[in-house]
Amino acid sequence: METRIAVIAIVVENIDAADEVNRILHEYSSYVIGRMGIPYRAKNVSLISVAVDAPNEMISAMTGKLGKIDGITVKTAYQKL
Repeated sequence: METRIAVIAIVVENIDAADEVNRILHEYSSYVIGRMGIPYRAKNVSLISVAVDAPNEMISAMTGKLGKIDGITVKTAYQKL
């Protein structure tokens, strides 16, 4: 199956949602190349970037689940085909 490289940016405004975010990221961990989390205490948010190499359908499924969580904003940048 053909895969794409993407970077997923996650802004966590609701710290109580962090467990659900981590659960979803663990669910797709076989596609994760790496991840970086930055707590920005001055603004009371956390920023997470996740690099993935996965089929487009898996990236869409993961970001769709993340985007449904209250207090979470998700944006994805894809590798050009």
